[in-house]
Amino acid sequence: MPISRIAIGTREEVVHPGAFKAALAEFFATLIFVYAGQGSGIAFSKLTSGGAGTPAGLVAAALAHGFGLFAAVSVAANISGGHLLGSTVACLLLRFTTGLPTGTFGLTGIGAINGLVLEIVITFGLVYTVYATAVDPKRGNLGTIAPIAIGFIVGANILFAGAFTGASMNPAVAFGPALVSFVWTDHWIYWVGPLIGGGLAGVIYELLFISHSHEQLPTTDY
Repeated sequence: MPISRIAIGTREEVVHPGAFKAALAEFFATLIFVYAGQGSGIAFSKLTSGGAGTPAGLVAAALAHGFGLFAAVSVAANISGGHLLGSTVACLLLRFTTGLPTGTFGLTGIGAINGLVLEIVITFGLVYTVYATAVDPKRGNLGTIAPIAIGFIVGANILFAGAFTGASMNPAVAFGPALVSFVWTDHWIYWVGPLIGGGLAGVIYELLFISHSHEQLPTTDY
């Protein structure tokens, strides 16, 4: 939602039935996304006996993440917004049900600064797409294809950056696998990069492209 419309809730809202439904919707949506995305990596590792990554594996990961995110956002958008931030629990469940380690994010063939810039760029693209298709009040019927557009940009970003950084685009996505596997190498990149990239995209779109209309404050007659 636009920055100007963000509000802090009350304690009563925490225990409201609607809040529980929203949390449950986010949980199920995150399961869908993590099982599709991380599950594809586990399946690839099993089929190749832990072999090195291949172009086919990268394409498969991009498709699995893109389709999984499309489905996850679609099923949760009307209930909770489809933010998908609970990847830690989902990764734990995935490891429990498969008995295999989940994939982790790390740099391959590039330095830390290059990886940081790459995460900034791809996260900017993702958040900018979210703003243009799901947040902008002028989106009109375009909002109906927002989950597809979001899934497409995630898949494209993975094809582009997956071989270098893993294409996290979300601190929660990187934190879940890191916590489950307890591998923290270069983990800071997956917090700093997405926070900068996402923040820049949100601020730029909010300030430049979302129209703001002046609303008269309510008055009280004495």
